[in-house]
Amino acid sequence: MRIVIAEDSALLRTGLSLLLTENGHEVVEAVGDAEQLLRAVATHQPDVAVVDVRMPPTFTDEGLRAALLIRSSQRPTGVLVLSQWVEERYAADLISGALNGVGYLLKDRVADVSDFLDALERVAAGGAVFDPDVVAQILARNRRRDPLGPLTPREREVLQLMAEGRSNAGIATALTITERAVEKYVGSILGKLDLPPAGSDHRRVLAVLRYLES
Repeated sequence: MRIVIAEDSALLRTGLSLLLTENGHEVVEAVGDAEQLLRAVATHQPDVAVVDVRMPPTFTDEGLRAALLIRSSQRPTGVLVLSQWVEERYAADLISGALNGVGYLLKDRVADVSDFLDALERVAAGGAVFDPDVVAQILARNRRRDPLGPLTPREREVLQLMAEGRSNAGIATALTITERAVEKYVGSILGKLDLPPAGSDHRRVLAVLRYLES
């Protein structure tokens, strides 16, 4: 395999390069930040890129965001994220796409060299490899994210009636409240759901879509 390595630690970068070379693979370039990674992939078109999550300049999620760019570019390069951390937001994006030529492994769990090489070969061949802890954290994140969480029980009732196609007058009649009260509830719902202040009708439709998605 032809491989690009992106790892900010010079020691780990050198160690991975030696390991892969000793096992018959060609490390075409080893870089220390996400910008260099994207350039290296564009230049060499490797079979797979091994990418750390946290790299310069902020050491937060640059590597993972670069991995998503590689995936979205339609390049034939597989991406294996090898990290100390599970960055849930972008890891979820990585998993939600087409699961071909992609992997996410935790460094602490890669204890066996043969297992790592096997995972790398599977990703390069178009397969998918994910650490169980990565999948578990992403599933837990999705379960606890309720788009209607900020709403009060009364606001949920109003939103449900909106989803049934009722006007403010119809909602007021159903709940035995004034139309003015309904307007206040609707305004609060739109604000809590963080919907952009475009046309009011458009915002109501978006609110109903959020309700249906939940």
